[in-house]
Amino acid sequence: MREPAFWYRPRSPKSLVLRPLGALYGAIAASRMAREGFDAGIPVICVGNYHVGGAGKTPTVLALSRLVRELGETPVVLSRGYGGRLKGPVMVDCVRHTASDVGDEPLMMGRDVPVAVARDRIEGVALAKSQAATVILMDDGFQNPRITKDASLIVIDSARGLGNGKVFPAGPLRAPLKAQLARTDALVLIGDGHAADDVAAEIAVRDKPVLRARLRPDAAAVAQLFGKQILAFAGIGDPERFFRTLRASGIEVVRTNPFADHHMFSREEIAALVADAKREQLTLVTTEKDLARLRGSEGVPDGIVPFAVQLEFDDPAKLRQLISDHLYKARKRRFGRR
Repeated sequence: MREPAFWYRPRSPKSLVLRPLGALYGAIAASRMAREGFDAGIPVICVGNYHVGGAGKTPTVLALSRLVRELGETPVVLSRGYGGRLKGPVMVDCVRHTASDVGDEPLMMGRDVPVAVARDRIEGVALAKSQAATVILMDDGFQNPRITKDASLIVIDSARGLGNGKVFPAGPLRAPLKAQLARTDALVLIGDGHAADDVAAEIAVRDKPVLRARLRPDAAAVAQLFGKQILAFAGIGDPERFFRTLRASGIEVVRTNPFADHHMFSREEIAALVADAKREQLTLVTTEKDLARLRGSEGVPDGIVPFAVQLEFDDPAKLRQLISDHLYKARKRRFGRR
């Protein structure tokens, strides 16, 4: 879906009309979040966000998977496989599966870390543990009480923030902010913006850490595109963030074409993009997540260049200590029950 523009306006008649529905939805969501979940038996670290749409969860999960491995752990990512037809539980196979099978994000992450896709999260936990997982990294699911989380890291795009701060459908929030803040163990602000400074202040008052991070483009990807004129397209939560990243890397973006998040491109749409780029002598560039959706049985269409990015934290030592502490506490808590 495309996010309604009024979600990111301070005052809107549409938002005002929808607030009663938002209040009902929020009350149900808050009550649901308070339920007790299933104990996975091993540490579960959830990477989520307060609102619908993209914020940078996938690169955060990948960054955590690298860190957890450095700590001597065996991580497995648990995902619902949004956009995929398979209900699971199934381990993502990047050779055999396509995005239509398991979803674009699991397919993209599956190149770097084992990913279990399961609509039933408890079944997904069992599958992850069968793969010798010592830590489960839950991709999304912060508002879902099905599995008990040992730590919840919330990701916010610092340039977009939380919009009008209202609960869906009046705004982008998945549940009332107060209920979500109470279950947050750390906040990850991506980028240099200040739209989420008020939320960061709330987290700091609760004596929880606020981590700053930035999406760093792959040097080889930048070199490949330097000096060329670009037609950029993306079907992610915030396509404009991708376009800004390209421009900030010194790449000349002549045209942009945004699509809705998780957009499944038709052959006709891709053919039109390729034709437009060829006619105007532009290089066609997209995200790795979009490329995962384009990678079908016939491979990636010719002429499309992926632009790789990686999340880097301003204070990696702080993140390392945070994760180490939560892993220690999670195991101590379970050991103490025996």
